[in-house]
Amino acid sequence: MKRSLTCTLLALLIGLQATAASAKATSAADAWDYLQPDRDQVIASLNVVELLKRHHYNKPPLNDARSAKIYDSYLKMLDPARSYFTASDIAQFEKWRAEFDDLLKSGNLEPGFAIYRLHLERLQQRLEYALSLVEDGIDEFDFTRDEQLLIDRENAAWPADQAALDDLWRKRVKDEILRLKIAGKEPQAIAELLTKRYRNQLSRLEQTRSEDVFQTYINAFAQTYDPHTQYLSPENAENFDINMSLSLEGIGAVLQSDNEHVKVVRLVPAGPAEKSKQIQPADKIIGVAQGDDEMVDVVGWRLDEVVKLIRGPKGSVVRLEVIPASNAPNDQSTKTVAITREAVKLEEQAAQKSILKLEHRGHDYKIGVIEIPAFYLDFKALRAGDPNYKSTTRDVKKLLAELKEENVDGVVIDLRNNGGGSLQEATELTGLFIDEGPTVLVRNSDGRVDVLADDSEGSFYSGPMAVLVNRLSASASEIFAGAMQDYHRALIIGGQTFGKGTVQTIQPLNHGELKLTLAKFYRVSGQSTQHQGVLPDIAYPADVDINEIGESALPEALPWDSIRAAIDPESNPFKPFLDELAARHAARTEHNPDFVFTRERLELAQELMDDTTVSLNEEKRRAEQAAIEKRQLELENARRVAKGEEPLAKLEHDDENMLPENEDVAPEDDAYLSETGHILLDYLGLTSVMAQHNAKESTTAD
Repeated sequence: MKRSLTCTLLALLIGLQATAASAKATSAADAWDYLQPDRDQVIASLNVVELLKRHHYNKPPLNDARSAKIYDSYLKMLDPARSYFTASDIAQFEKWRAEFDDLLKSGNLEPGFAIYRLHLERLQQRLEYALSLVEDGIDEFDFTRDEQLLIDRENAAWPADQAALDDLWRKRVKDEILRLKIAGKEPQAIAELLTKRYRNQLSRLEQTRSEDVFQTYINAFAQTYDPHTQYLSPENAENFDINMSLSLEGIGAVLQSDNEHVKVVRLVPAGPAEKSKQIQPADKIIGVAQGDDEMVDVVGWRLDEVVKLIRGPKGSVVRLEVIPASNAPNDQSTKTVAITREAVKLEEQAAQKSILKLEHRGHDYKIGVIEIPAFYLDFKALRAGDPNYKSTTRDVKKLLAELKEENVDGVVIDLRNNGGGSLQEATELTGLFIDEGPTVLVRNSDGRVDVLADDSEGSFYSGPMAVLVNRLSASASEIFAGAMQDYHRALIIGGQTFGKGTVQTIQPLNHGELKLTLAKFYRVSGQSTQHQGVLPDIAYPADVDINEIGESALPEALPWDSIRAAIDPESNPFKPFLDELAARHAARTEHNPDFVFTRERLELAQELMDDTTVSLNEEKRRAEQAAIEKRQLELENARRVAKGEEPLAKLEHDDENMLPENEDVAPEDDAYLSETGHILLDYLGLTSVMAQHNAKESTTAD
């Protein structure tokens, strides 16, 4: 921000100081009165308003409609389950619903702080009440009563009064006790755990700083523009994405808040968490311990606080207590995973090749497979002039040459779980498979479209190809897959991709930083990769819940749209065969153990997610839990028996004493990869038949 603008903003402080002083005087009895906005925060808020107005990709107006969004966003941040504020509290706040636009423009932060202070007061009251219930004794709860708890309260009515809140929290505490009982914990251990949890949360309330309030409030404002635009406090400014990811010298996991829990969104390829084979997307982290120290319960902690605990010196060990995503919705059984913190090594993310040997329609074939975990480029070595610097494109080119020598019948590029990386590498890799031309379009906030292109003539590999993707294929992966689809260069097979199609930049403020969305990616066909991602030509069942993981699962995600195409549309050579390919795929996988398991597990998960209440009757709850676990066991054993493996007597969770799974899995044993090879061979067979038919017709005509 220019110095002149900052000076102008300073002038607005003259009236604000009197307002803040008056507010402080009138609320002297408030236990949280010390939480007041300071001068630097006021200036920073005005700067944020100006930056969003001038430079955000969409430049939406800051008006009454935006004010209502800010209001709803803030309440959702503070009380996502509508279990702290009462209806009368909300009625008190309603006077500001249409005022936040004007308040932010004038630098008046007091209403945002006032709401937060009351939130702290209500949270303290609720924790003290919950603590009193536990201290009165767990045996005071009657688990034979037939009552239920609404667990999905996002759109529930606000509790009418304190009596309604007390009843809600009695049920919440009862539910927590029941979950822990069913997970196998003894009453004394449950009481100790919950007492410690509530007391720790109370003590953390006392550590609340003005900066915590400011960061939450400004992010409630910023994230109404899109989920990747956010304010970073001075303490967190060194971390580019503190609210979404961990340092690569941590455990290599992308995290986000999920009400009172911290949820794993994806794993960094070749990172410590991914290599442990014991953490999966949608797992919830509820405890963190350093080495052999006592486990710290982190339920109810802010995401950045949990991140601080998980981070640590390279080579040190962190232990995580995790509720696996594979658990039934109310199954609180956990596993403990020990992970050694380390930086992700570039060589471990390097592309690798393998040969997929398939028997298809009575003939033997070889399909080359190139797995690309990330789009990497060793910038340091490149700048230093090292002729052997590593990059995705250089490595893939070498692997393709080796596969050509092995006379493979086709190539599969495996981009599953590839979260992206270098845009330059996505462009250059595209150039290996096309004969020069645009690769991706970048549209900025003023409407200008920059075209990134491959300028080298000819393609390095022009043979048959498929690209395998899933929900965790994101960003640069989507750019490459989209280009391959738009140029009709490869069949895109697998799941709908993540949908991250925006570009962010960091703008320094007088106080902290603003991560700002200022551009959007578009495919050469003019379609955005945002929100929708890349839709496969042949779809596989999702291996994660796309309602929980992906850009479209994030609030206020920018929409999909399109602009003018950068290339002239050509006839799609795959289109005439897609229906037949899909039919053959369906017939082949109808009884495939892995495909059947994935489909049925997803159906079960969706069925369970539709149930928004839980029974607080122990006998009924245990029966429901047993029924769910029986169905999960049946699904797992059906797969095992079909594959000739021994069935399990019961479902078991891995723990930190178990060794990671063997990584040396033959490509033929990967059901999704193997099926991708069969689809590619189907296509080759169909085109061969058509070519022969056309040749015969041509000869007859002659």
